[in-house]
Amino acid sequence: MNMQECEAQCLANCTCMAYTNPDASLGGRGCLLWFGELIDIRVYPEVKSGRDIFVRIAASNESVAQLSYIKKRGANTKIIILVIVAGVLLIGFTTSWLWHVRKGNNHDESMEEGVISKRQEEAMELPLFTFSRIANATANFSPDNKLGEGGFGPVYKGVLEQGHHVAVKRLSRNSSQGLDEFRNEVICISKLQHRNLVKLLGCCIQGDEKLLIYEYMPNKSLDAFIFDKAQGMFLDWTRRFNIIKGIARGLVYLHQDSRFRIIHRDLKASNILLDQDMNPKISDFGIARSFGGNESRGNTEIVVGTYGYMSPEYALDGIFSMKSDVFSFGVLVLEIVSGKRNRRFTQQENNNNLMGYTWNLYNEGRSMELVDATFAESCHPQEVLRSIQVGLLCVQQNAGDRPNMSSVIMMLSGEHSFPQPKQPAYFMEGDLFAANFSASTKPTGSINELTITEVDAR
Repeated sequence: MNMQECEAQCLANCTCMAYTNPDASLGGRGCLLWFGELIDIRVYPEVKSGRDIFVRIAASNESVAQLSYIKKRGANTKIIILVIVAGVLLIGFTTSWLWHVRKGNNHDESMEEGVISKRQEEAMELPLFTFSRIANATANFSPDNKLGEGGFGPVYKGVLEQGHHVAVKRLSRNSSQGLDEFRNEVICISKLQHRNLVKLLGCCIQGDEKLLIYEYMPNKSLDAFIFDKAQGMFLDWTRRFNIIKGIARGLVYLHQDSRFRIIHRDLKASNILLDQDMNPKISDFGIARSFGGNESRGNTEIVVGTYGYMSPEYALDGIFSMKSDVFSFGVLVLEIVSGKRNRRFTQQENNNNLMGYTWNLYNEGRSMELVDATFAESCHPQEVLRSIQVGLLCVQQNAGDRPNMSSVIMMLSGEHSFPQPKQPAYFMEGDLFAANFSASTKPTGSINELTITEVDAR
């Protein structure tokens, strides 16, 4: 190239910082270009004359960036070049330092905006907390503030500057759940407002750190009461019955009254939180699914949920619907009445599980024997019998035989007639283990085509 072509080549590339003709012996031709920082300019021995180097400098207020040239003549030229190079490096270092400082101060917000913006149209506006603020609120996630740990990760109690208590769910790096579940919970629950659903106050994202900030539930989760004899004394029948009805109202909202139809898919005792007045609030929407329009069911190749609460059509075929949540609700009702876990209960005489045991008592007219002794004296028999029958109707084998949650509300209040329940889906303990296998199991022995992931919440 000649010098005019060399100049045009440099001007056409915004990363070109300088150009020159490297060798006078080439007859005015030849082009040497510098890109990026001028870190490879060298100081040569004293000479009587040298070549011209044209360096890009900062633009003035009236014009765009332009190329200017510096004639280096002997020692003076070398000094000028060194000053320019030092200035460029100093400006670059200062700019880089300021950028990093700004990034450090606003890292939380920028990361949050970058991730959440992918679903901005879907997600309602949700407060974004800085990581440093949450770390301060939880005493840097002190073990003393740890409330429990589930499939998502550990949960910590925190106190914000104004004295508000919060629960902070922190995604574990070893968690089976990840960014998809995090986003799913943010998007699902941020759209929901109901007294029987836990309230999401905000979220925080910083690099690998993903946090969900909820209202604090001082009485933790339902399983801590109904499966513990000492704690169970604090739940008389009136409170238990109110908890059953509160969960039912929350499901009616999810299935019918919310902006989107929500199927929870992991309803269980540990995902029911209790406020200071023992009011129930449904939590943990990490694997929930939302539907629009007239959609009411879906299917998946990977079954996730908790063993013992999953409906047969979901555990075996991956088909989930509102009736899947109804089944889980039925199991939960029987657990609240009996104070026994469905998963671990076995009637030794005939190997029945909790549902089979309840079914036998019902057929023999001995349903009151199911009642947990801790509240037997405080119970109202008609409400107890009503609850047991509702529980059996909800855990029937065929999804079409199960009532919807609106009918459940009316049956619990005595405003709806009761159909005769049919035999539960998992009558024997062995039936529960059979749910580990796909309904499409072939005689060749191809088994376990569907993976059941157990997620234990706080």
